[in-house]
Amino acid sequence: MPAKRIRFAKREERFIEEVKDGVARYFEDSGLSRHADAGMVLKTVILLAGTFGAYGAILSGRFSLWAMLGFAVLMGVGMAGIGFSIAHDALHGAYSSRPWVNRVLGFSFDIMGANGYMWKITHNVIHHTYTNIQGVDEDLTVSPLLRLSPAAPRYAFHRFQHIYCYLAYALATLNWVFAKDYQQFMKKDIGPYINKKHPPVEIFNLVWTKLLHYGYTIVVPLIVLDIRWWQFAIGFLAMHLTAGLIMGVVFQLAHVVEGPEYPVPDAAGNMDSVWLVHEMHTTADFAQSNRLLSWYIGGLNFQIEHHLFPQVCSIHYPALAPIVRQAAERNGVPYICNPTLLAAIHSHTTMLRRLGQPAATPLHAALAH
Repeated sequence: MPAKRIRFAKREERFIEEVKDGVARYFEDSGLSRHADAGMVLKTVILLAGTFGAYGAILSGRFSLWAMLGFAVLMGVGMAGIGFSIAHDALHGAYSSRPWVNRVLGFSFDIMGANGYMWKITHNVIHHTYTNIQGVDEDLTVSPLLRLSPAAPRYAFHRFQHIYCYLAYALATLNWVFAKDYQQFMKKDIGPYINKKHPPVEIFNLVWTKLLHYGYTIVVPLIVLDIRWWQFAIGFLAMHLTAGLIMGVVFQLAHVVEGPEYPVPDAAGNMDSVWLVHEMHTTADFAQSNRLLSWYIGGLNFQIEHHLFPQVCSIHYPALAPIVRQAAERNGVPYICNPTLLAAIHSHTTMLRRLGQPAATPLHAALAH
């Protein structure tokens, strides 16, 4: 049960009506499904084949150590891509209109070493509902090393977080595979939930999928390959550091950049904004014209559109973006977008530097409102 109910305002908003009508009209006029198309299926095949093809190449033992290291890095790129482009859509129920297809493809998340059930709780429910609300949004508390909101505790070392943050992001999937999911399952309180109980079948799924991941990424290579343990460790770290850095950076560019706000509920838990408008105030897009990036990260550079329509497949986000932007401009609602990937990374670095400064600065007073 929720510890403290946070209520969003309930009132008529012209923006909400316009954006919902515009998106509904897009699908009606185009005759397209809201779910995956042939291109999405092809991408799924490419990412899975590329990732496990690299894995097979490593196990073959036919390549030099340097080549195997390259394949390990390629696996890391593929792991991040599978998480972005397959599992993310599937776990949101956006990949297919058939629930069993989403369940099967959602297990790709577990095979990559994370836990889809816990992701649905912390991401689909908590993060998407309470975006950028300190103390509730789990994405703001990824590590005590990082201060990601003006309401978070500040320590002296945070003044350097814009320098060491990328190393912390690189460790993200290692933490996820070996610690984070177990910690989340053992926590009594998760976000707004008190004494959260987990079904026994989900605990069972956690155990067997973790063992499967450890088995094919650690046990099998050590048995099959004629290499020293430290050589394996280098490849294993290269895979995870690559995946972690990519995933850590991409997800931070949606909310911890210049522009998005950190709204605070009043003493009774009431928010000033209607939920859809709250999402516009707390979320940012980036690099909308970069088609290759959009393909690889599953449209997560269109985070505004994703937050408004999480059950629409990511292939549609580029087409929905002008609809959302125009409705926002007509109704005085913010639409935050960094033009390029580098601009978004620069904005994120700038934001971390500012958040690492003493909380009494005027900037932090402004960000809290």
